[in-house]
Amino acid sequence: MAKEFNVPPVIFPSGGNPSTVPQQRRVPNVPFQPPRPGNPNNLPFISFDGGSGGSPPMAPTSTSFPPPAFGGYGLGISGVGIGLGFEDELPLLEELGINTRQIWRKTLSILNPFRMNASLHEDADLSGPFLFLMALGLFQLLAGKIHFGIILGWVTVAALFLYVVFNMLAGRNGNLDLYRCLSLLGYCMLPMVIFSAFSLFLPQGGVVIFGLGALFVLWSTWVCTRLLVELASCGDEHRGLIFYACCLIYMLFSLLVIF
Repeated sequence: MAKEFNVPPVIFPSGGNPSTVPQQRRVPNVPFQPPRPGNPNNLPFISFDGGSGGSPPMAPTSTSFPPPAFGGYGLGISGVGIGLGFEDELPLLEELGINTRQIWRKTLSILNPFRMNASLHEDADLSGPFLFLMALGLFQLLAGKIHFGIILGWVTVAALFLYVVFNMLAGRNGNLDLYRCLSLLGYCMLPMVIFSAFSLFLPQGGVVIFGLGALFVLWSTWVCTRLLVELASCGDEHRGLIFYACCLIYMLFSLLVIF
C-alpha cells in the first residue's frame, strides 16, 4: 500500500500562474562600454573608441599605474620591453665575504717576508687560509696521503694553542682574538704549501728534503711571529717565546709533509 505525503499548496504573491506573470527583460550591455546610469551593477569597464575603417582601438586614457619595485631591483616598463638594473648590486663573492683582491695582496705580502705589510692583515678573514689548507691537502693527496681532516684538525688545535700562549704572556693587555689568530696562522701556512709542492719531486728521506723543510719552517715562523708582534699588543717583549711556539706548529706540519 503506497504511503501518502501531505504537500502544502504553493501560493504566489501575485495570485496567478507564474507562467503568466510578465518578466522584466534585461538588456545586455555592449562589451567595453561604460555602464548606464540606471544599471544597478555599476562595474568600471574600460572604454575604447573604435575608429572607422578597421583601425586599431586607441589606448585607454585612464589612470596610469607606477612600475613596481622588487627588493633592490628597479623594474622599468618601456614601450620596447622590461629592463632590470644591477648597477647598485655588489658582486657575489663580496656578498659572501670573500674579497679576492685582499686575499691576493695578503698572499704577496707573505711571499716577500722582508717587505711584508702587516697593515694588510688587520682585517682578518678565513677565505685565504681555507684555500691554502685545501691546497696543502691536495698536494698531499697527489703524494698518496689523505690528510684533509688531519690538516683542518691540527690547524684548529694550533690556533687554540697559540691563542692561549699569547694571551698568557700578554696578560690583561692582550688583544689577540681567536679569529685573527686562526687567520694569521692560515696565511702563514703558504710556505708549507710551497714545500708540499716541491716535496713531490724530491726523494723521500733524503738530506735535501730535510734541509728544504727547515728553510720553509723558518720562513713560516718568521712571518707569523712578525705579524703577531705588530698586530697584537704586548707582543714585542715576548718575541722569543712567540717564535718558539710558532716554530713548533710549523715543524709539526713539515713532518706531516715529509713522512
